[in-house]
Amino acid sequence: LENKVAIITGGARGMGAQTSRLFVQEGAKVIIADVLESEGQALARELGDCACFHRLDVSDEANWQELVEKAMDRFGRIDVLVNNAAVLVYGAIDELSKRDFERTVSVNLVGTFLGIRAVASIMKMQKAGAIVNISSVDGLRGVNALAAYVSTKWGVRGLTKVAALELGHHGVRVNSVHPGGVDTIMGNPTGAPREEINKHFQNVPMQRVGSPEEIARATLFLASDEASYCNGSELAVDGGLAAGAYYLGLPGAPL
Repeated sequence: LENKVAIITGGARGMGAQTSRLFVQEGAKVIIADVLESEGQALARELGDCACFHRLDVSDEANWQELVEKAMDRFGRIDVLVNNAAVLVYGAIDELSKRDFERTVSVNLVGTFLGIRAVASIMKMQKAGAIVNISSVDGLRGVNALAAYVSTKWGVRGLTKVAALELGHHGVRVNSVHPGGVDTIMGNPTGAPREEINKHFQNVPMQRVGSPEEIARATLFLASDEASYCNGSELAVDGGLAAGAYYLGLPGAPL
């Protein structure tokens, strides 16, 4: 990503922060976009001159316009957008409030749409660009208690396909990453030790939770020219969770 300009939403902590760090290591100039101002500014200071923080509510259209205008004024181009910002709400369908469902849609799906729309014309004009949408393993399957989250992550998956079709012939690639369980504040809000978390991942072929760095490396690949013929692709980074389910007690299942 040498000298490329990247916007990473939800970039202040978790997977977004690790992606920001990795992109800077790989030569990019990174705009950390998040509502978490103190964390985002601290990360920008940590990363030095190659990173800056911009407050962004991804569900706010005016926020996106301001961010893109400032990015263009400062850098003159936008090469990469990582739509990473998301929220997670638990609740059975008959208990989930309309307000919580709509908030999840607003951040996870509408926010991704607004991000794509905000950079599309710029990338089309450049005849180059890469958009990486962070969906989820739950955008590949159904999960109980996650009606809002699953709906949005399937939506991100579909939106990725549409954008890949509309932007691909302009030289802009759009792909999605589908993380499984990841050891972040979202997936591990109590900060439990990883060896404790891994006990709950016996249904995952790799028998463990994922790390933010592992998701960041997948995102880096799709954002880079190494993935020059990937468009509309889905990259599952889930330890094999989406591959299927075990019949415990039969050959091939974990002991």
